[in-house]
Amino acid sequence: MFPQKGFPSHLDLYQLAERQDGYFSARQTQQVGFTRPLLSHHVKTGRFIRVKHGIYRRAQFPESAYADLFVAALELYGRGVFSHETALALFELSDTLPSRIHLTVPPQISRRHPDLKLHTSRLARNEITQRHGLAVTTVQRTLANLIANGMAEEQVRLNAINRGLQSANAL
Repeated sequence: MFPQKGFPSHLDLYQLAERQDGYFSARQTQQVGFTRPLLSHHVKTGRFIRVKHGIYRRAQFPESAYADLFVAALELYGRGVFSHETALALFELSDTLPSRIHLTVPPQISRRHPDLKLHTSRLARNEITQRHGLAVTTVQRTLANLIANGMAEEQVRLNAINRGLQSANAL
């Protein structure tokens, strides 16, 4: 994924955006050879849609049902994993949407964000899975996080078991 010197790779950007439901960051465009003026040109011509500062969507991709989550992940440069109540919603184990997006980030990240609730922890690889193209804590880790935060989760655990997302003897 390294462009030829002086030439942006539209294919690399397309493939990257495709994995992220059409979304990408300005930083990612630079990594595949786009200059800021070229990025601006594609926004002016309608090829790229500016979603918010530094975050874009390719116009041929429809807006994603998970747009807010892809944008949040890009704002943290992909260093966050959706967790807690957000993970619960992604696994469809809760009927309520959290008021803020919850992500677990490595301890060295101390960035504050008004729309995000950041939790710090070092996650093992086996505590992370993919859901709808997003990095999310596993059901077991999600439930452990919620228990640690004092949330009554017996019904959520039963939902997880009934949907086959967790075995009856897990946790």
